[in-house]
Amino acid sequence: MAKGEVVDENGLRLNPASAYRVGARIFYYRELESEQAIPFEEEILYQDGHLLVLDKPHFLPVIPAGRFLHETLLVRLKKKLLLEDLVPVHRLDRETAGLVLFSVNPATRGEYGSLFRNRKVDKVYEALAPARPDIKLPVTRRSRIVPGDPFFRMKEVQGEPNSETHIEAGSPAEGVIGEPMLYRLRPATGRKHQLRVHMSALGIPIVNDSLYPEMGPPGWTESEESFSFPLKLLAKSIAFADPVTRREHYFQSSRTLWVNQSG
Repeated sequence: MAKGEVVDENGLRLNPASAYRVGARIFYYRELESEQAIPFEEEILYQDGHLLVLDKPHFLPVIPAGRFLHETLLVRLKKKLLLEDLVPVHRLDRETAGLVLFSVNPATRGEYGSLFRNRKVDKVYEALAPARPDIKLPVTRRSRIVPGDPFFRMKEVQGEPNSETHIEAGSPAEGVIGEPMLYRLRPATGRKHQLRVHMSALGIPIVNDSLYPEMGPPGWTESEESFSFPLKLLAKSIAFADPVTRREHYFQSSRTLWVNQSG
């Protein structure tokens, strides 16, 4: 309170002498001893009484976890918009940039979640990866993905496929072998690290991927220097029929992978 970090639902700072009000909501976010600042900003693309659509930068986690609390998309938005009921409808990896949907209203949250469970969302990603003229595009990769070793690194194993990604050329496929080329990825499922695993398995790992096909040096992704090497993966567009308003939605990220930028 002395530092002005306790506020009410209107954003007014509270102190020990503030009057008590029945039903008041008080906001305070726990502190970490040391939390690295993420020097990139999110962009709000759309907001109504049910839905919030964000364009997330690279490196920013969607929800609090581990060493990140304040520097997460969810906490940033709760502080800025004072929407305590805000919950992400789906997730993006911290390293991935692009579109994220949030539910604003608990009463309609399940309807938006069902869009993803029932595969009624058209998601398109872009990725920079080495050109491989010997790989005939488009190609569909289906495989069984399970946790590997260490647990946060996924792997493909034999068995019934639980993941599917359609991969096509986003720029001319006759690129120079090994030089970066833009790919367009359309996931039919949403397994953890699915796009990264599938691209790596095809021999075209995404540029600056610190986990696939091999893990980078310990701590590489935790250092400030890693801000210069964003994973070249972007959730570029998303389209769906709004289950509440019945509107046809299409959103597209303004970010690009070709520019040498971290955000």
